[in-house]
This record gives sequence, C-alpha cells and structure tokens, in this order.
Amino acid sequence: MAGRTLNGDRTVAASHEETRDRARSRAATISILSNTALIVLKVVAGVLTGSVAILTEALHSAIDLLASFIAFFSVRRAEEPADASHRYGHEKFENAAAAAEGMLILAGSAVIAFAAIRALIHGPHLERLGIGIVVIGVASAANLAVSSWLFRRARETNSPALHGDASHLRTDAYTSIGVLVGLGLVSVTGAHWLDPVVALIIAAAIVVTGTRITMGSLRVLVDEALPDEELEVIRRAIESFSDRGVVGYHQLRTRQAGARRYVDLHVQFAHGTTLEEAHRIGHELQDSIEADLQGADVLIHLEPEDRVRPDEALR
Repeated sequence: MAGRTLNGDRTVAASHEETRDRARSRAATISILSNTALIVLKVVAGVLTGSVAILTEALHSAIDLLASFIAFFSVRRAEEPADASHRYGHEKFENAAAAAEGMLILAGSAVIAFAAIRALIHGPHLERLGIGIVVIGVASAANLAVSSWLFRRARETNSPALHGDASHLRTDAYTSIGVLVGLGLVSVTGAHWLDPVVALIIAAAIVVTGTRITMGSLRVLVDEALPDEELEVIRRAIESFSDRGVVGYHQLRTRQAGARRYVDLHVQFAHGTTLEEAHRIGHELQDSIEADLQGADVLIHLEPEDRVRPDEALR
C-alpha cells in the first residue's frame, strides 16, 4: 500500500488543528456560561445572608468570568494563521492571556482580603444561612465538574489559556468548599467572625494560584526552553537517524508559544552525503520530531561532518 503523500499528511494535520481550535473555542464558551450562572447565584445568596465569604466568592467568580472572556478571545486570536506582522503566528496571545488571568486573580485576592478585614473590624451579621449553604454547595459541585472538563480539554488541545481558566475554576471550587465549611461552623457555633476569617483564607489560596499561573506564563513569554523530557524526545529522534548519515548536531534551540512548540537545530551529515540526500533525510527527521512532539514546528540547518564537535557527535 502506498504511503500518504506530503500534501495528504499536511491535510490531516490541518484537519487536526481545526478540530483543536473548535474544541478550545467551545470550552471557553462553556466556561463563560458557567461563570455567569454562578455569579448570579452567589450574589443573590450573599445579599440574602449578609455573608462576606459568599460575596467574596461572587467577586471571585466575577474575576473568573473576566478570565473566561480573556481565554475565549485569546484562543480565537491564537487560531488565526501567521500573517505579515506575526510571521510565527499568534499562539503567544494564549500565554499573554494566561498571564493576565493570573494577575487578575492576584488583584481579586487583594479585594477579598480588604472586605474580610473590614468585616472583622465592624463585625459581620449573618442570617438565612441555609440558603447560602445550598447555593455554595451547588456552586462547588458545578465548579468541580466544569474545571475537570476544562482541564481535559486544555490537555487535549494543549491550550495555556484554557489551563489557566480551568485553574481559576478549580480554585473557585476549593474556596467554595471552604466557604461551605465556614458557613456550617457559623450555623453550628453562632460565631459569626468565622465568616470573614474563611474569606481571608480564601484570599491566601487565590494568591498561590494566581502566582503559579502568572509565573508559568511568563516563562513561556521569555522563551524558556522546552522541558527536559521533551528535549529528550528530540534527541532520541535525532539519534534514530545515526544510520542514515546523520553524525551529529548542535545549536539545538527550543521554545513554546501557546500550543505550538518551536525547534531549530544544526544537523551534520557524513562525508559523501549529497545535498539532495541530506535535504531528503533532513525532511524525514523533521517529520519524525513533529510526529513525536505534538504541535512542533521544526527548522533544520544542514552542515557537513567536519563541523561536528566531540560532545555533539552521535555514537
């Protein structure tokens, strides 16, 4: 049976890209709808009960909603093909969006902490706790379900923006559970001061998540190399061509932008290898790396054997 042509491979790859793009956009849309519904529920419950913790949860969800909009527009922007102004494509819009989401989380935690400290000073007054407990219980379950689904979609589409959005919702779910426990303790003990204390704990948890998301995005924006395990995948692919005339390599450089990984390197060929042969083998090596490393864009520079350095020679 004849193998697929290069055009056929590219058609299949383009089809996979389109499928991932649609999946990212659909996931971001569902996140927006979920957050909108939860904000309405939490605001109503917070007003009825007077709970600072519930109102801060509503604020947290509002930040998540803004983050979901950022994720939605960033994945749509990242889907656009390269143009004259962005020759490497638009994938880094996702990383910039994830960094913005992380900073939004940090800003939200400051507002929550301020509201909680103010309630501690003035003394909170809670009522209708049953409504609050039910609403927060529903919110916790919904956030856990949606965040789990978003994490799966983020892994499948390799989307930093969706991963950041999922992290927001997962943090929201955990903090909602904390509020639920706090309201339960207030209901049992009558100690209303527990409500703003729980809000402060929520603020601290949000700071941790926001810092992690922001720092992870910044590492990509400053072109940090791919992880060691992915570099090892590239090295193994190169070494598998040692019997095809490839005798060494150097200048291996890698970076990431959104779901795309960029790899460029210099590959040395044995004496006697014609330019045509080296070009063909170079393309096969390129295809091999791209097959082993999801979303890779590989650029190979061909060089003769006499430029091989001892620590880069293939043995």
